[in-house]
Amino acid sequence: MEKAKVYFTKNITPENMIKMYEAVGKKLEGKIAIKVHSGEEGNQNYLHPEFMKPIVEYVKGTIVECNTAYDGERNTTEKHIKLLKNHGWSEYFDVDLMDAEGPDLELEIPNGTVIKKNFLGKNIKNYDSMLVLSHFKGHPMGGYGGALKQLSIGCASSFGKAYIHGAGHPGEMWSANHDKFLESMADAASSVVKYFKGNIVYINVMCNMSVDCDCCSVAEDPCIKDIGILASLDPVAIDKACIDLVKNSEDKGKEHLLERINSRNGTHTIDMAEKLNIGTKEYELINLD
Repeated sequence: MEKAKVYFTKNITPENMIKMYEAVGKKLEGKIAIKVHSGEEGNQNYLHPEFMKPIVEYVKGTIVECNTAYDGERNTTEKHIKLLKNHGWSEYFDVDLMDAEGPDLELEIPNGTVIKKNFLGKNIKNYDSMLVLSHFKGHPMGGYGGALKQLSIGCASSFGKAYIHGAGHPGEMWSANHDKFLESMADAASSVVKYFKGNIVYINVMCNMSVDCDCCSVAEDPCIKDIGILASLDPVAIDKACIDLVKNSEDKGKEHLLERINSRNGTHTIDMAEKLNIGTKEYELINLD
């Protein structure tokens, strides 16, 4: 497999989100789903809708999200719709809570390493293509959150999230073998990539990088300076490039973030996604500054 192209700018602005989308050279067609993280109530680090507004309006897409599998303000449709309004998402954009009503869309994963099916918010079937807008940061369980997590946990229904976390056993959501959970994320991500037949563009924003996810209502403050925006057509390459940028940073705060990633074996998800042939870890970083 030839090297993937990953575009980079260190200047994090709403306007540069459009520049990075244009750089990858793929115009998303049809009805476009824009996957974001709505941000748990109380979280201070998530990317706000005001920052996303220019790119969302540029591609003329619909914001999509799914309910969570854990207690909080996003684990039921009623609460999540309220939060989407309070955080400003539904004020600015058309918003589709894809698993607001069942039944889930079930995708088969014949070559899955751990799970052989994935449960998605059923409304995903209404879209022809997807723009995955990811806030790159740490994560309490996955080690890090980026494009692959948005594809897997992000697009999964509430039940689907429990299914992935439990490595196929929803009742074992918090007790499953950890590496099996990471491998299940890669499996789930592969099913979404194949579903859209390559009609996906990925943008990762490396700012407000806490060791905690935007799903945490009480998250640590960022531990490392902002790095930039990346864009690619390859979810494996863009996540690997983000990890490498953290490793190569001169900011001493990187050690705290890397400890979180390494202690959770976070890059195992990247390794397994590559083995499933949805991308490559070999990339060319193209600086647009």
